[in-house]
Amino acid sequence: MKKFINWLKNISPVKILTVFVAVTLLLTTQACNRPGIAQQPPQPSGQPPNVERYDPTKIYKLNTPEGGMNNFSDVDPRAKEAEREANARAAELARKARENVQKKGIDSSEQYIRNYQEGTPLDERVRRLGEDIGSSAEELGKGVIKGTQRGVENIEKSTQRTAEDLTTNIQRGAEDTAKSVQRQGEDAAEAVKRRIREIEID
Repeated sequence: MKKFINWLKNISPVKILTVFVAVTLLLTTQACNRPGIAQQPPQPSGQPPNVERYDPTKIYKLNTPEGGMNNFSDVDPRAKEAEREANARAAELARKARENVQKKGIDSSEQYIRNYQEGTPLDERVRRLGEDIGSSAEELGKGVIKGTQRGVENIEKSTQRTAEDLTTNIQRGAEDTAKSVQRQGEDAAEAVKRRIREIEID
């Protein structure tokens, strides 16, 4: 309560008059201002600004359905050349797949059954199966060899990096030790000099 009374004693009439005049001026300028200044400009035919209405009598240009997602092309219309290239690549892949199926001779379980029923000789079936297994084994062998070579190369690189890191760490440790010994020597010399000065002063 004492703080509030002291605050009231410190307020001078000039301060109160200044605040009163400022508040009165603010209220009169806001209340007595012209009302038309802050209004929006009038819009033609009573429409809100920036509104484009749909006119059913006009014919609007629409994209033609092309069969993609939502019946439109899945490719950006600016990239028609890329779409043509993609279609050509897909056709080429389909052609190669058909050729591979024809070369293999059997592409489904129904065809195995048909060959068996037609009487394809057992040695022919075994030869085809052997060729498929042989090519698979050959591919597997190549893959294993490549993987082993990569593993050896990775181990060599890792060993070399470890040796380089170890050498670097040893060099840094030796440098740090040398600097530490040098600092300790300097600190000891400084301490001896201080002690000598203190003895001389006394």
